[in-house]
Amino acid sequence: MRRSKYPTDLSDTEWECLNAHLPAREKRNRGRPRLHSPRQILDAVFYVLRSGCPWRLLPRDFPPWRTLYHWFRRWRIEGTFERLNAALRESLRVRSGRNPKPSAGIVDSQSAKTTEVGGEQRGGTMGARRRSMAESATFWWTRRAWC
Repeated sequence: MRRSKYPTDLSDTEWECLNAHLPAREKRNRGRPRLHSPRQILDAVFYVLRSGCPWRLLPRDFPPWRTLYHWFRRWRIEGTFERLNAALRESLRVRSGRNPKPSAGIVDSQSAKTTEVGGEQRGGTMGARRRSMAESATFWWTRRAWC
């Protein structure tokens, strides 16, 4: 049965680039042989990430969702995706003529969103809005009643 082509599927050049960074199959593996290739698994993972659908609602063209989730979880725990991201980032930086491992990063604090008021959101001394007398009055509790 031939699988449908999805927009999230890897091209042959993308697969060649990613395949080198995936963990190799163990030679001493005495378990069942794999029924699904890592390329099929990555195609399904990219489909889930792009579409936002739950694992159980994957189209029937992909391998069973439990198998896909097992490999996704295993690669996530082992750090495969982090290593893959780091390798791709380094190769992109080399291709653009930059240092593959930068020593520092810059964060622009003026373009980062903060609260609308400025300091503390409510009731702080740096608040920009004016408070009414009733709101700013202090109340205290005694054993018998509010004072």
